[in-house]
Amino acid sequence: MNTVITIPLDADTARLYHQTSADMQRKLQLLLTLWLRDLIVSPRPLQVVIDEISQKAQERGLTSEVLESLLNGE
Repeated sequence: MNTVITIPLDADTARLYHQTSADMQRKLQLLLTLWLRDLIVSPRPLQVVIDEISQKAQERGLTSEVLESLLNGE
């Protein structure tokens, strides 16, 4: 079961998120879930965690190109 939390974002990021497809929103939610969980649970350095999450996201179809496109509002 998912629990909803509120995380403050800048207006542009929030707008971009809401403009993405439901499928992309699910991928971004998964990415954020993995990232937060790893950051909270893991004593590893932040860069190591980011690299691992990036790899997991790419394996699940969220490539750096797709993420870049989202961030650029394309």
